[in-house]
Amino acid sequence: MYNYFSPICQGHIIKKELILTHEELEALRLKDLEELEQEECAKKMEVSQPTFHRLIKDARKKVASALIEGHALKIEGGNFAMIGETMKKQCACIKCGLVIEKELGIPCRKLACPKCGSRMIRK
Repeated sequence: MYNYFSPICQGHIIKKELILTHEELEALRLKDLEELEQEECAKKMEVSQPTFHRLIKDARKKVASALIEGHALKIEGGNFAMIGETMKKQCACIKCGLVIEKELGIPCRKLACPKCGSRMIRK
């Protein structure tokens, strides 16, 4: 998969690098390349329709800005799992160091350590 696009013009200096997340790229792929309906796209991505709408809107704005204003596009980051993976993250206790694995959704900082009751942070 390609992860960086930039204009090639003699003497052109890239002013800005825009970050396109993997979710935004997947939204573009499903809606604009596969030509699926928004409801089906949202189901495939396992997100709500309002979330899908925000992803596609943001992605299209970044791509348009890159094409029209000559910015580079870098594809990275986001909150996703490859097929077959579960979306989990690790949280660590700031006091005792206990590490737990949990599914995404609740920030680590809102959790109490199951061992000592101290605050957790993202590992």
